[in-house]
Amino acid sequence: MLTIDLNAIQHNWLKLSSLTQSNVAGVIKANAYGLGAAEVGLALHAIGCREFFLASVDEAIAARSYLPGDAVVYVLGGLRNVDVSELYARNIIPVICSAYDVERWLKFKTDCGINAAAALKINTGMTRFGLDERDFYLLCGDESRLKAINPLMLMSHLACADDFVHLQNNLQFDRFLKSFQYIKKLLPQIKASLANSSGIFLGKQWHFDLVRPGAALYGINPTPLEKNPMLPVVRLSLPILQIRRLDATELIGYGATVSLSAGAKVAVVAGGYADGVNRTLGAQPEGMLLGQRVKSIGRISMDSMIFDVSHIAASDEDLMCSSIDVVGEQFPLDKLIKDNQSLGYEVLTSIGSRYKRTYLSGVI
Repeated sequence: MLTIDLNAIQHNWLKLSSLTQSNVAGVIKANAYGLGAAEVGLALHAIGCREFFLASVDEAIAARSYLPGDAVVYVLGGLRNVDVSELYARNIIPVICSAYDVERWLKFKTDCGINAAAALKINTGMTRFGLDERDFYLLCGDESRLKAINPLMLMSHLACADDFVHLQNNLQFDRFLKSFQYIKKLLPQIKASLANSSGIFLGKQWHFDLVRPGAALYGINPTPLEKNPMLPVVRLSLPILQIRRLDATELIGYGATVSLSAGAKVAVVAGGYADGVNRTLGAQPEGMLLGQRVKSIGRISMDSMIFDVSHIAASDEDLMCSSIDVVGEQFPLDKLIKDNQSLGYEVLTSIGSRYKRTYLSGVI
């Protein structure tokens, strides 16, 4: 069972809000990093979040169905293979991030005779989404085309903000500030947004008009070299499906890579690589069972894994009513990320859809 603490998510958003005078958005793309975009989106809206970022049109359309009407919904993925008229019909703001997007957006607006707004994203050094410097200044050089796009906001994305001393941070900041100052002379009302979760902690000059936290909302440490300022959000408990006592030395799991001696006791639990366990917990997960640490043995299977519970003094009946906590107080995301040399985003989004999700209510 995956337990998601909506109150902790709300606390994390409010914590970030306390660090800035800028508006604070909520990034709920990829189903809120696997935790449930509808539930998370509504919890954030209940405490004052009004701007939300999604990755795809399908995500953005879904968000329009569960978020209240005053929510501002942005879609980050550009206009490739997108029905632009549907974005306009559903009041979804596209983030224009390429010369191709510019042409599609202008053609749609000209053909339909409308003045819909967009956001404009530039590449300042991540070399992913965003207009390159040449395309940006060419666009700004044609003031009629620029105004026809009707950009409400200029955006970019930081590549190394979780490393506070990385030289790329200042390089991107300088490029963004130069571009923003230039376009603001042409469009005095345009807003700016640069900082992601870690970018918020770089300093107030990075905040501009809007910050866009994602990972920090979900308990991932935005300051990896310091204590995590965010509350933990998730607990993953794997139910025990079978207890087995060994009468003789036996080999365990696929490939027969491990053996246990007679008298050992093992628990077979629900959760395998089809549920993202290998990406979430590593090749040899540990967990907490009835207040004691237990270790997995053998290879992870598609739907299950095996733990050595020989040292747990409990009846089989009690064990069969128990679960093993593999993410939680004793095994927080920070530890799993460090132990498995993985990314927090990867850990959360790898959690499979088969887990029963339980939500701890936030302030509504």
